Amino acid sequence: MKIIIREAKIIDSKSPFHNKTADILIKDGLIEQIGTSLPNTENADEIKLDNLHISQGWFDSSVSFGEPGYEDRETISNGLNVAAKSGFTAIALQPNSYPIIDNQSQVNFVKNKANGFATELFPIGALTKASEGKDMAELFDMKKTGAIAFGDYNKSLDNANLLKIALQYVQDFDGLVIAYSQDQNIKGNGVANEGIVSTKLGLKGIPDLAEELQIVRNLFLLEYTGGKLHIPTISTAKSVQLIKDAKAKGLNVTTSVAVHHLVLTDEKLEGFDTRFKVTPPLRTETDRQALLNGVLDGTIDMITSDHNPIDIEFKKMEFDMAKNGTIGLESAFGALTTVLPLETVIEKLTLGKSVFGIENNTITEGSKANITLFNPSGESVFAKSNILSKSKNSAFLGTQLQGSVYGIMNQNQLVLKK
Repeated sequence: MKIIIREAKIIDSKSPFHNKTADILIKDGLIEQIGTSLPNTENADEIKLDNLHISQGWFDSSVSFGEPGYEDRETISNGLNVAAKSGFTAIALQPNSYPIIDNQSQVNFVKNKANGFATELFPIGALTKASEGKDMAELFDMKKTGAIAFGDYNKSLDNANLLKIALQYVQDFDGLVIAYSQDQNIKGNGVANEGIVSTKLGLKGIPDLAEELQIVRNLFLLEYTGGKLHIPTISTAKSVQLIKDAKAKGLNVTTSVAVHHLVLTDEKLEGFDTRFKVTPPLRTETDRQALLNGVLDGTIDMITSDHNPIDIEFKKMEFDMAKNGTIGLESAFGALTTVLPLETVIEKLTLGKSVFGIENNTITEGSKANITLFNPSGESVFAKSNILSKSKNSAFLGTQLQGSVYGIMNQNQLVLKK
């Protein structure tokens, strides 16, 4: 395949062409030449789009699909196409399928299902068997097969000793442990952030303490064991400070925040719309501002869509009974650019690759063409017609977004939205 991308502004702080507008000649999946007004001497396909910007391909560190077992929510094939048209050249797949991805054969299954797609799929293996929190899963075997990290999606490990042993064990093969942090005993039957909104609506609250106490425990364990720990989707102001202090002490800890926690607050719950029921819950404006500051000052390493498709019958029900989760791939970029500078958005959508041990491809001559194409300008309201996922449980329906994604170039394939 030969392609010339015309007049693209390059956003890549690691590239010598950063902030320059240029043509990019791509042959057989590699960037062969970058320059102005490149001649088309080999009958290459030409791509010219309005206000075209390109960056290194984006990576999402927390994506759920469903397959195997929950194909009615999302299949791997459609999910990867959604990711590509949303600008992501790589995703980390959570293990919350049926069966749980907790052994070599399950890792192989999802990897084989993802062969041939422009967006690359990197499996996260379950930390414990069946994600039940009782016995450690086959971590080394899964690592050899291609698992990039180990964690039980949205399940906090009650057994501190099991997490301690896991952190020690994975150091033998440079493994990464993911520790979702929410104390289930303190959470109890809570369904919303404990505060003014939950009190007004009569909803059982989840205090900030449920998250913060577990983060403190997990950081103490990391300090004792060494190793690498990733704490995903933090949601409170104090959590940001705890991570910041841990990094200052030299602990090898990284963290992420979900798009919806950067854009939305618990005030959205006033209509009891279950699209806004997520875990951890949407918090206050004070927390949202602290999370944004954590992104800007580097405390928070990456941003995830935390894409989690849920069938309609598990969302169209009483708030207390509905399942947690929102899809987020399609709306991620447009939502983020309403609250953060463009270069910060790009940095936080690409930095996670180095944390998870995935190759970074700088936009320079000779590099692999792993590129996201987008337009940071223009406003639109996110509508059902913009949803490409099989499930439609988006917290961003009706939200004004800024900018749009054209598609990606990766694996010697060009995928553009029609």
